[in-house]
Amino acid sequence: MEKVAQAIKHSNKAHLSQINTDELKQAILADTKVADFIATHRLSNREIELSLSKFNQFRIEREKFLAGDETYLAKGYEPILVMNEGYADVTYRETKALKLAQAKQAITERVSLVNLPKSYKNLTFDDISLDDKRRQPLFTELAKFVADYPSADQKGLYLYGDMGVGKSFMLAAMAHELSKAKGASTVLLHFPSFAIDVKNAINTGTVKDEIDAVKKAEILILDDIGAEQATSWVRDEVLQVILQYRMLEDLPTFFTSNYSFKDLEKKLANIKGTDETWQAKRVMERIRYLAKEFYLAGDNRRN
Repeated sequence: MEKVAQAIKHSNKAHLSQINTDELKQAILADTKVADFIATHRLSNREIELSLSKFNQFRIEREKFLAGDETYLAKGYEPILVMNEGYADVTYRETKALKLAQAKQAITERVSLVNLPKSYKNLTFDDISLDDKRRQPLFTELAKFVADYPSADQKGLYLYGDMGVGKSFMLAAMAHELSKAKGASTVLLHFPSFAIDVKNAINTGTVKDEIDAVKKAEILILDDIGAEQATSWVRDEVLQVILQYRMLEDLPTFFTSNYSFKDLEKKLANIKGTDETWQAKRVMERIRYLAKEFYLAGDNRRN
């Protein structure tokens, strides 16, 4: 704000030189805000004289602020008068609009998206259409999770159903509500894309860093699980590592998928024609511990 104050000071001096001093003084003292300030602080004549340039600066800046003048430098802040060691001074305080914008930004910043639409950051429960009554049970579950968070033994949901019924959409709205109501941070991650990113990280030696950043999330939503290219390495060294950590730490974990528990287990057990039933069961055991299976029926809303 110092640069702003310097620029304003030079502007103020130029303005003073253009107007008759006596007329300017009368105009300054006739200003309601200035008069109220003088009365409230019981300023003496000497203090008023010392404060005249600051009173004038305040009037000029307030006029620009109220008019939305493009030359107003302290965007998002309004000028106010304060006492400063025996005379008036001008300072700037955040406007209500700026505070609201900052609060809104803080909410969205607690929702981290990985390979998902940016618009998901701003979704709220108000954006969820309940015209299809089949959505109501899920909406009730999500609202209850937000209301109860954080509480012991809160389990996530394994949300499965056809494409386009709103699984990811509704969980993104829940993430926003958790941030707004509880200050909670959520990572929403498109798992098939993440699996590719982790494979690529082998070349840079950052696989562990990639996995750690995900597994330690306060709340995690693994989107479209089962759609990734099935490999033993992704299943056992990536997915299971994430799930194991979150199970041990009791961290809330949600999933979306086109597969039911039963179908996902079959997919995870069949890697390139090899029967890996036991390995698949280990992964499913962790998913079942973390989340309750929930089927969402509905029409494809993307069409």
